[in-house]
Amino acid sequence: MIEQPAYTEFGFSDEEWGLLVGLPQSVLSAASAAESDGTRRTMAENAAGLEAIAAGRESASSLVAAVAGEVVSRVGDPEIGAELPAIEPADPQAMIDDVLARAAQASALLAGKVDEGQAGAYRHWLVEIAEQVVAAAVTGGLLGLGGDVVSESERAFRDRLAQVLND
Repeated sequence: MIEQPAYTEFGFSDEEWGLLVGLPQSVLSAASAAESDGTRRTMAENAAGLEAIAAGRESASSLVAAVAGEVVSRVGDPEIGAELPAIEPADPQAMIDDVLARAAQASALLAGKVDEGQAGAYRHWLVEIAEQVVAAAVTGGLLGLGGDVVSESERAFRDRLAQVLND
């Protein structure tokens, strides 16, 4: 017997599932790119984001749990030491705009395919990933003193994401 892919359970096509599975890591990258922090801080943000993604496996939402499981199977489990490389996009604003556009697509897709509980859980999870990333490393300051936990540009990304997702 041939095992069906997880996305068929929810009624998604392969392309639609790809959008939903790719978005959490894209949100992580865009949230990190919202403020140029340097490699050490970016690594801390990546670790926090990957933890937030992996935590989705424990979600009461079967959709979030399935997507999180798929992401972790692709990029690695932080519980066994997996790390994401620090990515510094050439054009952070273009990346952020692309992620926000895909988030809007995903939100519309979910509205037509799953019940509001599943859709709301997924949307909230994406915002939570962004929240964990932007709060992971202090920006600015001198020698580790002072600075902002969440910079204005990071806050703006998180808020725009929440607005696009209606979360």
